[in-house]
Amino acid sequence: MKNRWIWIIAGIGAFLFCTLIFGLITLTYLLTDKNELTISAGVGLVEVKGLIIDPLETVKQLHAFGKDAKVKSVVLRIDSPGGVVGPSQEIWSAVKTLKEKKPVIVSMGSVAASGGYYIAAPATLIYANPGTITGSIGVLMKFSNLEGLMGKVGLKSFTLKTGKFKDVGSPVRTMSDEEKAMLQLVIESTHGQFVKAVAEGRKLPEERVREIADGRIFSGEQARANKLVDRLGTMQDALVEAGRLGGISGEPGVIKPPKKKSFFLDMLVEESAGKFSSMMRKEKGFSLNYELEGMEE
Repeated sequence: MKNRWIWIIAGIGAFLFCTLIFGLITLTYLLTDKNELTISAGVGLVEVKGLIIDPLETVKQLHAFGKDAKVKSVVLRIDSPGGVVGPSQEIWSAVKTLKEKKPVIVSMGSVAASGGYYIAAPATLIYANPGTITGSIGVLMKFSNLEGLMGKVGLKSFTLKTGKFKDVGSPVRTMSDEEKAMLQLVIESTHGQFVKAVAEGRKLPEERVREIADGRIFSGEQARANKLVDRLGTMQDALVEAGRLGGISGEPGVIKPPKKKSFFLDMLVEESAGKFSSMMRKEKGFSLNYELEGMEE
């Protein structure tokens, strides 16, 4: 009798497992764009939205489209106020590498500023809407000082360190002039990298880029006048031009990256990791950003 129940429970478990797998396969099929299955040649679409913090998925998509023979050109849709320097530079490098293989057309949404503009700079062609907010070529590093607050509530702090700069940016003490000078050199170095990236991508003299690389923002119309973008137009305009540059006749089909496959637990872990990373940056008060102030999500 006991063995019989064991077999019944095992059978039910196997049935439920098979049902789950079948459901996942069906869901994946339903979420797949059927048009992509029949496209022999099309335009790849990569979207960058929000703060640029983790570049891995965007870089992966750009790399995959570079190897896909069906993808004749790529539209990079940007709607971002910028983000952290390192990730912005990784995406910039991926865009530059892809452009050497096939045309990369940028389409700017409501905002493509600071790091959002950085990743656009090496593209073959840049489209912006007349009212797109872009530019903001600059670097910022933000710190908080809680020394006064801690004094009011009677809290004290002390730090053990191996070098005079090791706790630079500490929120529990005033920053020294020497520390400010050291950090300013870092900012100026990173700003110089931004200027060079824009000058190289837009084929402009560095001196000309430096004249407008003081953090100011531009409308899409102003950006075009300053040669930071090539044309005013919508995402549809960018797709049509990408098709033309890719040698596709007629209206091009759009090929999207495959949806990221994640089980529920993986999604929870990734969400927690993202929040923890953001929390740590705020807690440390130390991050170097290509970011438009006041436009964070």
